[in-house]
Amino acid sequence: MSNQTVAAVATASGVGSIAIVRVSGNSALEISKNLLNKDMSLEPRVATLASVYSKDSNLIDQAIVIYFKSPNSFTGEDIVEFQSHGGSVIAQEILDTLVSYGAYLAKPGEFTQRAFLNGKIDLSEAEAIAKMIETKSVDGAKILARQLKGELSEYIDNTRDRLISLLAHSEVMIDYAEEDIPDDLLNQIEERLVSIRDELESIVKSSLRRKGLIEGFWLSIIGKPNVGKSSILNKMLNYDRAIVSDIAGTTRDSIEEQIKIGSHIVRVADTAGIREATDTIEKLGVERSIKWLDESDIVVAVFDASSELDNEDLKVLDLIHNSNDLEVIVVLNKIDIDRKIDLAVFKEFNTISLSAKESVDNLIIVIEESLSSFSKIDELMLISSRQIDSVNRAKDEINYALEPLLNIELEFFSYHINIAIEALNEITKPYRHEELLDKMFSEFCLGK
Repeated sequence: MSNQTVAAVATASGVGSIAIVRVSGNSALEISKNLLNKDMSLEPRVATLASVYSKDSNLIDQAIVIYFKSPNSFTGEDIVEFQSHGGSVIAQEILDTLVSYGAYLAKPGEFTQRAFLNGKIDLSEAEAIAKMIETKSVDGAKILARQLKGELSEYIDNTRDRLISLLAHSEVMIDYAEEDIPDDLLNQIEERLVSIRDELESIVKSSLRRKGLIEGFWLSIIGKPNVGKSSILNKMLNYDRAIVSDIAGTTRDSIEEQIKIGSHIVRVADTAGIREATDTIEKLGVERSIKWLDESDIVVAVFDASSELDNEDLKVLDLIHNSNDLEVIVVLNKIDIDRKIDLAVFKEFNTISLSAKESVDNLIIVIEESLSSFSKIDELMLISSRQIDSVNRAKDEINYALEPLLNIELEFFSYHINIAIEALNEITKPYRHEELLDKMFSEFCLGK
């Protein structure tokens, strides 16, 4: 990481009451003082009201200025923050003046990258900072806050220590290979190893299931044509987003919208009616509807309660029967007309009846209940594909280590355990080339 002093606007662009400009580096205090009255001193961690001037001595603003002295700052370097009146013009003028006195424009994520490289945070905490900006639910924010305080780091350190302990036993046994190794010792190592593997596997499965807490949940509305899917979407949104028609195949492609249900942001897709399509475009729409099943967290399968099941309904039923690990809600629509559908067919599903012409409130309630099943904020969660990949590789190496352990091929056992430890290390404190770190942190927001 360069020793350059960098600066950036740390608040989102647009109109607001306050804008924050942040400068970090060895020369942060010296450069910042050029914008203030020459005789003004800044006491560390004390908010000071100050007049801020451009390089040609024109008043820019009256701002709150706070100095954070190294190493007691976010980046571990000297930091000065200017809290000016909101609006992009004032903040940009302060930033331009800082640059004119020698500061460099910060790259996206550079402040957080400096905090990582200076040992103020580990990589899991850095990722939590980035995800906290993007999170789509209150529960997701709570999970990220705990990770920011080091919950995942503590678990990784503990798991790593447990693996190192097993590795130490192996190394001792290698040194005394000519002596008989007690069977109960090998059994104890195997039991502890299997326990760690099962823990890691459980965390990965739980994290994949609950990723919608961070990224937002996907909900797809499926069914054959003319069962009321578009009417249900329109009622959920409280405006006519989708065209409603008695003509089969009106919805020929997926319609995607966002809606807040409870404390969650849910992305809803009204899909094309599932049937034997009559033209190429509709066929593509039907194929995309089926694909939505694999990408959704919750599926709302809609059936016409006023009609008996036909082959197209049975195809939808077959799809939801074969959808693994999905929350499926069956909606029997059009109950304002005489009911002809066989209810016994849906006994294994969470089923509700409604008339989309009147209200979908009971559907919203059931969806919110389903979302609450994902919200186990007290459980550990991996928040990125990078973390999940590292844990999966560690889990695989533990599996590879079991066979040589049972065959008392301890050199191979130790080899795989060492790789598992390295994989876990990548979650918090990886040994990475600086270019790779630059790429990773470049995905952060500017000013973070």
